[in-house]
Amino acid sequence: MNREVTLPLIVDDRGTLQVAAADVSKLLRTVGGRWLHLVEAGHEGLDEDTVAALTIELAKLADRIDVACIAHSSGTTSD
Repeated sequence: MNREVTLPLIVDDRGTLQVAAADVSKLLRTVGGRWLHLVEAGHEGLDEDTVAALTIELAKLADRIDVACIAHSSGTTSD
């Protein structure tokens, strides 16, 4: 299953972002990193391939958030 996720930017009436994108991106990457650490430590019940795939998808999502926010901040849009 390969679905795209659309994330709306939350802005106020002046166009100011209401969620710190850097914090969200960091959170997504941190979750993936923690999962990988658990796999490397031999935590039972975690499939290495599944964790790797999920970690990659979280990183892609974080990248998309970063790109969308950069485009918003620079006044450009990407479709």
